[in-house]
Order: sequence, then structure tokens, then C-alpha cells
Amino acid sequence: MNLSEHQIKLVKQSWLKLRGIDPKTIADLFYTKLFTDTPSLRKMFPTDMQQQYVKLMDMLSAIVVRLENIHEMDNVITEMGDRHTKEYGVKNAHYDAVGSALIWTLQKGLGAHWNDELAEAWLTCYQIIAHTMMHHEKK
Repeated sequence: MNLSEHQIKLVKQSWLKLRGIDPKTIADLFYTKLFTDTPSLRKMFPTDMQQQYVKLMDMLSAIVVRLENIHEMDNVITEMGDRHTKEYGVKNAHYDAVGSALIWTLQKGLGAHWNDELAEAWLTCYQIIAHTMMHHEKK
């Protein structure tokens, strides 16, 4: 699974638009949606989410910046998947909830700029990341 050049451009442009919004607002929206849809995941996170907000936004930014060569980040992403499994008890089934919350957050954050083509680009991007994280044990 790969992103086309056009999809990379769409994701990068939309991320720039989102970066104009306070990152804590975006992260809070994401986690609120995630915990509303899947309350059982809340216990995997600290009570004070401020540091988690920063981690989420920093990781997404790092990935978006490197989309042209996303597979060069496979080791970083697989290590993150391994940490999520070992330290937090993340299961493969959790990735669907995270993906849904992410896409919903992006849609809300981008408002009128959101469309089917952008949704497909972001979904493909997320699927690449999630697939790599879920298959960390096979590498």
C-alpha cells in the first residue's frame, strides 16, 4: 500500500491548514472522540493528557513531513507499535477506533476543505501507519 504523489500533496496541504489551529485543540478533539466512541481505551492513558497531546501532534507532524519516504520510518513506526502493545496493552482491534477518531477529527478540523478525495488520502496514510504498527512482531 502506497500513497500517490497527489495524495501526499493533499495530506501535506491539509496538515498545514490544521497546524493553524492550536495543536491542543486538535488533540483534545481527537481523544474526546476516541474515548466517547470507545470508553474502554481511556484507562490506557494518563489522567493528565497534556503530554499525550504533544506526542500525538509531534508524531503526526513527523510522519506528514516524511510522507514521500514514509517507509524509511518503518523502524520508528514498528518500535512505536511494539511500545503500544507491550506498555499499554494495545490490540490490533484498537486501530480501527483510532483511525475512525482521526478521520473524524480531520474532517471537523478542516471543515469546508474536507472532501472524499482528501478523506481517501488520509485514510490510506493512516492505514499504512497502522499496518506497520500492527505488524511489528513480524519484522
